[in-house]
Amino acid sequence: MVEAIEKNLQRGIKLLTAITDEQYSDKSIPPYYSSIGANMRHILDVFACIFNGLEKKCVDFSDRERNKLAEEKTAFGIAYFNEVIAGLHCLNIEDFDKIISVTDDLGTGKVTANYTLGSALIQAHSHAIHHFASIGFIINQLGIELPDADFGYNPTTPKKVFAE
Repeated sequence: MVEAIEKNLQRGIKLLTAITDEQYSDKSIPPYYSSIGANMRHILDVFACIFNGLEKKCVDFSDRERNKLAEEKTAFGIAYFNEVIAGLHCLNIEDFDKIISVTDDLGTGKVTANYTLGSALIQAHSHAIHHFASIGFIINQLGIELPDADFGYNPTTPKKVFAE
């Protein structure tokens, strides 16, 4: 699990090493006017919520760090990616089945449910892929090349083969 999550997060680092701070923080693309950086920071905040709640076994996805520098400067974004990846490597595989309490605001207030650590990580990973797809749209509109062909694609999504 850690290997798959890290492989995906490395795609984010690859993108950040190839773009400028101006491209990273550009909020000019409709309809949401959200930047690559805001999406990246949000992705990483979800993982940080998991790590921040592990000791007490209480994760609150609505209690995010929202580090402005991590969404405006590629160097801070890369550092945040590396922190999350380092956190993944500190996890013990036998802990993935441990029960944790997970809270989030689903739009009508906070709801709490029991997850395993593994299921929370799977959710964070799927969430990252989803946001990478949104970032892919922004990248396209800004005329930036995708870091690789799998950026923003869920592994279960069928890929259309175009005939030449």
